[in-house]
Amino acid sequence: MSEGNIVASFVVPVHPHPVLAPDQNPGWKKLREAFDQAAETIRGLDVDLMIIYSTTWPSIIGHQIQSDPNPEWVMVDHDFHDLGSISYSFNIDQDFAHAWDSANKKRGLQSRCVNYKGFPIDVGSVVALTLLNPDNKIPAVIVSSNVYANRSETTVMAKACLDVVKAQGKRAVAITAMSLSNRMFTDFIEPSEDKIHSLKDHEWNQKILEFLSQGRLEDVGQLSRTIQQQIRVQKVVAFKPMWWLSAMNGNRNDLTGDVMAYEAIHGAGGAVIHLDPTPSGAADKEYDEEDVEYFHGERGVLDAVEDATEIDPKVPKEQQENGPELWEPTQTAGSVNTDAAPKPVGAYPHARRVGDMLYLSGVGPRQPGTNSIPGGPIHDENDEPLDYDIRAQTHAVVENVRRVVEEAGGTMDQIVDVTTFLVDMKRDFAGYNEVWAETLGKVGPTRTTLAIDALPTPIAVEMKVIVHLNN
Repeated sequence: MSEGNIVASFVVPVHPHPVLAPDQNPGWKKLREAFDQAAETIRGLDVDLMIIYSTTWPSIIGHQIQSDPNPEWVMVDHDFHDLGSISYSFNIDQDFAHAWDSANKKRGLQSRCVNYKGFPIDVGSVVALTLLNPDNKIPAVIVSSNVYANRSETTVMAKACLDVVKAQGKRAVAITAMSLSNRMFTDFIEPSEDKIHSLKDHEWNQKILEFLSQGRLEDVGQLSRTIQQQIRVQKVVAFKPMWWLSAMNGNRNDLTGDVMAYEAIHGAGGAVIHLDPTPSGAADKEYDEEDVEYFHGERGVLDAVEDATEIDPKVPKEQQENGPELWEPTQTAGSVNTDAAPKPVGAYPHARRVGDMLYLSGVGPRQPGTNSIPGGPIHDENDEPLDYDIRAQTHAVVENVRRVVEEAGGTMDQIVDVTTFLVDMKRDFAGYNEVWAETLGKVGPTRTTLAIDALPTPIAVEMKVIVHLNN
């Protein structure tokens, strides 16, 4: 048996319009034609399995995997039932579904199979399998999108899937059923009036498509936090499949991408995109997340950017409320501020530019919106010491630095000087130094590391950064 692998990946929209009403709008027709072209591509790849990750099958308790070998029903969309119905009868790879369930559990995930006659298949999966596998010859497997899962959990779930793909020697296609911008019109519209809901949504969609056309899948995964905040989508369901698809492809940035169609579907951005694993030759970007292999139930480590007015129920109370009041960044001439960085604890900007020089205010590991501390705070609200992970905190500091530098139009390799403050030099220097070598150490700025008594929030590390914007 040859070793299995992912021979292609696709991003497809979830709405039923390309199936039921392609002739009512030129854009819907283009999406249908792109679906048909993608189906032809898949037929030519000698595929053993189609793996569907759909945002329209939400779950709360872990991930669910469809294991009914032949689910049959009639799908009627909740919002667009006036378009008609889609009868389906799918060929599900039951053995793969159970093996994936077992692999998930071995990697610490909550998982279970679903095998109930009459259990409805979600609209995104129905649309994807109806159009990409019209003769039903290729077995499929469908997994739910857990609404609370963060990137760590989603990545581990993809790795568990790859464990089975390789063990069973499958030539598999990974498919994400999703919208890009997913804000839809809340009133019914005439098909001729369909368009992307807002200019900002369209602009971010174009950025996503630009990256994917270059095969920069991992960059899209990293950018998802900023995108969701900018397009005012408060939950990251829309971008979880990008995290999953990136992990299914080894978090690569050098795939060969082809945007086959991009159109509006009732205000949302719908696209059919083909990602070929053949290296494109593009420069790869270092994977800058924690490369987790097992999930330990901690969803606060890699949280996405949330609205700062919301309290995240997944983050312990002491991580959200412990510390001084947060301020809006100061807006003055030369100031550089971004919603992708945590709010200041006083009246100052995230950074200030003077000529070609950029001076950052002290940067800690707190996360934007939630104010959570990756690796945990160093003490609770009663000043009782807590165990914490200095490596996770340092990684988070570097990521926050990157967000501010890129907001100013700079890059990490333009950093020239860093002063680091540690509250426990003896305990934390070794771990901090390891992360430095993995990240900023590769850039080569000068560095000074100081031991201090405390920082304003319950964190162990903060950095003061100077950047020369020499482009």
